[in-house]
Amino acid sequence: MKKTLIASAIAVAACSSTALAAEGNMPTVYGNIQYVVKHANVDGAGSAVEHADNGSTLGVHHEHSIASGVTGFFKLELEGINADDKANSSGIDALDEAYIGIKGDSFGQIWVGSDDSTYERAVDEVAQFHEVGSDIGFDYETGEGDLIQYASPSFGGLSVGVAVQINGDGDSSPSSDKIGRNSFPFQVAALYETGAIELAFAVDSNDSPGGVNNENSYGLRGSYNLDNLRLTASYETRKDVADTMGLMGVYTLGASQFALSYQLREEDTAAGDQNDTVILQALHNLSDNMYVYLEGYLSGSDDASEYTLEGASGDKQSIAAVGAVYYF
Repeated sequence: MKKTLIASAIAVAACSSTALAAEGNMPTVYGNIQYVVKHANVDGAGSAVEHADNGSTLGVHHEHSIASGVTGFFKLELEGINADDKANSSGIDALDEAYIGIKGDSFGQIWVGSDDSTYERAVDEVAQFHEVGSDIGFDYETGEGDLIQYASPSFGGLSVGVAVQINGDGDSSPSSDKIGRNSFPFQVAALYETGAIELAFAVDSNDSPGGVNNENSYGLRGSYNLDNLRLTASYETRKDVADTMGLMGVYTLGASQFALSYQLREEDTAAGDQNDTVILQALHNLSDNMYVYLEGYLSGSDDASEYTLEGASGDKQSIAAVGAVYYF
């Protein structure tokens, strides 16, 4: 699960240190350690407690002037640290983000590599917001690797984004009959901001090898900012897969943040099974580099085997989580 708060904090830190880095042409190193204790309960399947690494990362970022008004940049972010358990950790063993690109005020930015996708950034705010994350998310399949992305400048509040994923002959896929099939799934997004209102629409072609089907995902998001309150509504539909909606309110009070959200998924099948989740979050910033949080999840489904725990399953699930994050 992506950590929106951490990503925003790191972006601010990276931008604020650009001038210092430029003086010595030195990259900015950043990172975080995330711990969480979770208690999960599934009706009919019992309960379990877990202490886990919730996505610790270490990264480096750099940018430099290529010409007047044109900047080159790169980012490399690594994960897989498993900071909760030394005995089961092999150190940093996974890649989260890696890309290079150029940007300018007059033409926007273009970048190549592995990064959050255009579709995700535009419309998938509710599912990506939480620290632990529920089982409900949008149904788009174009991944975060092999991407060429473009984001335009704002024209009177309107901006557009485009992404193309290049799957070559040697790329593998979960579906063996499609391994080696060239494909070029794409994403297109339009975002409009005026005053306190944000509106976004995005499409994912879902044409990756091994996908559920080739039907497009269509996503919408609307957000309203009123002083310390942010309200967001999102909706996605994909034929023969599901319809998903989310509602969220986030209230900031000094160093604390309180969030309430609701997510609903309806399968696009004859049965039309639904499952939904209510999420509560309370987060407090202890300092500029550390915060703690509490999250609670209540989920229910028409499918009697929707949630699985310790080899058994049920139609209701609850999760309580407490966590701490240190980032620099």
